[in-house]
Amino acid sequence: MRHTDEEIERAAQRFEGHAEELDPETAKVVVTEDLRRIADAAQTVREGEARLREAVEVARAHGRSWNQVAVALGVSRQAARQRFADKVRT
Repeated sequence: MRHTDEEIERAAQRFEGHAEELDPETAKVVVTEDLRRIADAAQTVREGEARLREAVEVARAHGRSWNQVAVALGVSRQAARQRFADKVRT
């Protein structure tokens, strides 16, 4: 959803108003390191999934069977095919 310049300007003005009201002496700081670690781990998983999908696609493009892919993944042929068949071009 795109915002108009006017909406963006109003939001910026609201932010400035809130920022001016903040007092560093009394502001409560919430430690979010645990949530940051979750977000980082989730990003690592997404990146790993993308690399895995690409590796399966390359293997299939090189003529590897679903059984060979399954052995490399440590799963059954059926599990490998169900997981990747609709996600890779062969």
